[in-house]
Amino acid sequence: MPSSIAPPARPLNRNDYKTLSLSALGGALEFYDFIIFVFFATVVGKLFFPADMPEWLRLMQTFGIFAAGYLARPLGGIIMAHFGDLLGRKKMFTLSIFMMAVPTLIMGLLPTYAQIGLWAPILLLLMRVIQGAAIGGEVPGAWVFVSEHVPPRHIGYACGTLTSGLTGGILLGSLVATAINTIYTPEQVSDYAWRIPFLMGGIFGLFSVYLRRWLHETPIFAEMQQRKTLAAELPLRTVLRDHRGAIVLSMLLTWLLSAGIVVVILMTPTVLQTVYHFSPTVSLQANSLAIVTLSLGCIASGALADRFGAGRVLVTGCLLLLATSWTLYHSLASHPEWLFPLYTLTGLFVGVVGVVPYVMVKAFPPVVRFSGLSFSYNVAYAVFGGLTPLVVSLLMKESAMGPAYYVAVICIMGMLVGGYLWKRGR
Repeated sequence: MPSSIAPPARPLNRNDYKTLSLSALGGALEFYDFIIFVFFATVVGKLFFPADMPEWLRLMQTFGIFAAGYLARPLGGIIMAHFGDLLGRKKMFTLSIFMMAVPTLIMGLLPTYAQIGLWAPILLLLMRVIQGAAIGGEVPGAWVFVSEHVPPRHIGYACGTLTSGLTGGILLGSLVATAINTIYTPEQVSDYAWRIPFLMGGIFGLFSVYLRRWLHETPIFAEMQQRKTLAAELPLRTVLRDHRGAIVLSMLLTWLLSAGIVVVILMTPTVLQTVYHFSPTVSLQANSLAIVTLSLGCIASGALADRFGAGRVLVTGCLLLLATSWTLYHSLASHPEWLFPLYTLTGLFVGVVGVVPYVMVKAFPPVVRFSGLSFSYNVAYAVFGGLTPLVVSLLMKESAMGPAYYVAVICIMGMLVGGYLWKRGR
C-alpha cells in the first residue's frame, strides 16, 4: 500500500474529537444493548420458558440464548467486514448499530411464553442471534473506523478511547439494572419493568444511528477507492493466505482482552458473593468502580502505546494486572475491607486491553484491515469468551484462587507477546 495513504502528521483536531466522541457513544450504547440481557436473565427465563420447567434447565436455556449472541459474532463480523473492505467503513459502522437497536427494541415488546407459547423463546433466540451478528461487526469496525480517521501517532489514543466507550456500555447496563431493581418491586419487574431497559436501549440505539449520519468515510478508505486499490479478491482469502502471523498475534491478544473483561469484570461480582460472602449491593458497587477505572485505564494505555510502543505497555500492564489480581483474590478472605481499593486498582490495570486494538489495527494492511481484524477478533472471542467461564469454574472447584490462576496465566502470555513486540520495536 503506498505510504501516501497515511494521513500527514498533525495534532488531533475538532473533527477527530467529534468522530471519537460519536463513535465511543455509539459503541457504549450498542454494548449496553448486547449486555443488558444478562442482567435480567433470571426474569426473562421465567417469562419465556414453561413455568413447570426445572430451574436449572430454565437458567441453562436462558444463558444458552445469551451465548447464541456470542456464537453469531464470527459470521456477522466476517460478512460485515467483507463489505466494509469493499463498500466502505461508514456504511457497515452505521448498519451494525441499526442491527443492534431494532432487535433490542423488539425484545422489549415480545409476548411471553404464557401468551404465545413456544414462539416466545424462538423469537427471543432470533433477536439474540441478530444482536450477536451486529456486535461482531461493530467492535472491529469501530476500531478500524477511528484508527483511519486520526493521525498515525494518535491511533493508540483513538483505539483506547473507543474501547473505553465499549466498557462504559457495561457500566451503563449495570447501573440501569440496579436502578430498575431498586425502583420496582420484584413483582413489578417480572410483570412489566424488565422491558424498560430493552426499550431504552432500542431507542438510544436508533438515536445513535441518526448521530452516525454526521460521520464521514475514513480518509484511508476514500483514497483507496479513488486510486482503485480496493481488494481484488475476497478479502478474507487474502488474510488467510498472506497474514497468518497477524491472525495468531491478534487472536492471542483477543484472548488477553476476553480474559480481563470476562473474569475480572463480569464473573468477579458472583465470585465475591459466593466465595467471599459479600452482599450483592457491595459487590456491584465495587464492580462499578472497577469498570470506571477500567475505562480510564483503556484510554491511558492507548495513549502510552502511542508514546512508548505497544510492547512496553503490554509487558508493564500485564505485570501490574497479575500482581493486583493475585492480591485481590488472595487477600479478601482475611481482609474484606480491602475490596474497594484492590478491585478499583485491578480494574485500572485490566485497562491494558486498550492496547489490543492498536496492535491489531497495525497488524493488517488497509486493503484487508477490517476483514483481518474482524476474523481474528470474533473467532478468538467466540472460542475464548465461551470457554473462559467454564475453565474458571472448573479451577474454582479445586481452589477459591481459580480466577487468579487463570488471569496469571493469561498475563504471562500477554507479557510474552509484549516482549515479542518490544523486541521488534512495536
